[in-house]
Amino acid sequence: MSTPARPTVADLAVGDVVATRTVEVDRATLVRYAGASGDFNPIHWDERFATEVGLPDVIAHGMCTMGCVVDVVVDWIGDPGAILRYGTRFTKPVPVPARGAATVEVTATVGTLDAEAGTARIDLTVTHEGAKVLGRTQVVVRLG
Repeated sequence: MSTPARPTVADLAVGDVVATRTVEVDRATLVRYAGASGDFNPIHWDERFATEVGLPDVIAHGMCTMGCVVDVVVDWIGDPGAILRYGTRFTKPVPVPARGAATVEVTATVGTLDAEAGTARIDLTVTHEGAKVLGRTQVVVRLG
C-alpha cells in the first residue's frame, strides 16, 4: 500500500481550509493523559476541588487538548515527521463532564506559504461551545 503524497505549495493557497474535525475529550482521556504525562493536578479529576477553585467542572489538561487537535494536521499532511513547529496560547479551559464528552471543534486553514522553504503555516481555530479555547495556534509543516 502506497502512502499518499504530501501536498505541495502549488496545491495550496492562503485561506484554504485543509481540514476540520470534532474532537471529543472524555474523563477516560484525562485519566490516560494524566498517566502518560504525570500531571495529576486535581483540577483534572476531582470535581469538588475544581469547583472550589472556581472552575465549572474538571478541565482537560491544556497540553492534552493541544495534542488532540494537532492530529487534524497530522492526518491531513500524512506524516507526523512533516510537523516542523507547533505552538499555541491557552485561552479558556475545556470542562469535561462526568458522563459523555466535551466536544472541541477544529478548523485548519493555510495561514502562509513559503515556496522557497517548501513549508506552510497552518492556523488552527479551536473552539468549545463557541468559545476559543486555544489562541494563535499555528503548525508549520514541510510540504511535499
